Amino acid sequence: MNIVFDLGGVLIEWNPRYLYRQVFNDEAKMEWFLTHVCHSDWNLEQDRGRTFDEGVIEATKRHPEFAAEIALYRDRWNEMAPHAIMGTVDILEALHKKGAALYAITNWNQDTFRATRKRFPFLNLFRDIVVSGDERLIKPDPAIFHLLASRNGIKLTDSIFIDDVMKNIKGAEAVGMIGHHFISPEGLRQDLVSRGVL
Repeated sequence: MNIVFDLGGVLIEWNPRYLYRQVFNDEAKMEWFLTHVCHSDWNLEQDRGRTFDEGVIEATKRHPEFAAEIALYRDRWNEMAPHAIMGTVDILEALHKKGAALYAITNWNQDTFRATRKRFPFLNLFRDIVVSGDERLIKPDPAIFHLLASRNGIKLTDSIFIDDVMKNIKGAEAVGMIGHHFISPEGLRQDLVSRGVL
């Protein structure tokens, strides 16, 4: 059985609020900024391969009054991903010790992923990581799952996919994978034990 992990929200904590709570002293203003300026669809274009420089230019044209705050999304990006989710890392390491076939598919900008990979050595436990920014494909596009399979000679029907976003789980299940909607490391461990994987 192949075990395929998402990264952000499963193995690595990620939330722009870690940064922007240091920038805004008004929670409502911060939420407005993250909903209307540097919003999730805007960030997804960086995950699709647009550079952060290009993203900053685009957002600044829309909201020049927030030029300084927008630039921080690029310049202090690491502060949005401050630490690993250690309970899941423990599971990953246990699976690796058992010789499990470990893979990852992540919606992540290619440049920030390379910087992040240096910070978290456990990412080297994967046989392959498909990074959306490198491939110009984002989950839940079926093509990104098929790319993992073809690149590694594995069958999606022999794979479990772990993600914290339900639409990505649905996308994985649509191509024949077993889906696990990640809520907590404890829930993941219980599911993997029940399947005889861990």
